[in-house]
Amino acid sequence: MKRFCLALDLKDDEHLIAEYERYHQSDVIWPEIIAGIKQCNVLEMEIYRNGNRLMMILETNDTFDLAKDFALMATLPRQKEWAELMLTFQQRLPFAGEGEHWALVKQIFHLNSL
Repeated sequence: MKRFCLALDLKDDEHLIAEYERYHQSDVIWPEIIAGIKQCNVLEMEIYRNGNRLMMILETNDTFDLAKDFALMATLPRQKEWAELMLTFQQRLPFAGEGEHWALVKQIFHLNSL
């Protein structure tokens, strides 16, 4: 299993933040989005928020490739529509790399590796 942490900001607007959270509730999120995530070797995905900063934790199978599998996900049903909708709420981090939407976070500590 592989684990990734990614970061992204929401636009700093309480109404947009509330609407973003609403879209991620189990009775609102589109079923095609959940199916697409699972189809792309993602075993678990969690998104956390503090203020307008988002942190996504991905747990994937060992064959997962972040660039390749996210590119595949973008081709699946309703994913493009979802991504465009989410862009109305999100903004890239100022230090994100070229073409990087969700920025990969570098792990600097792991308790069980000591």
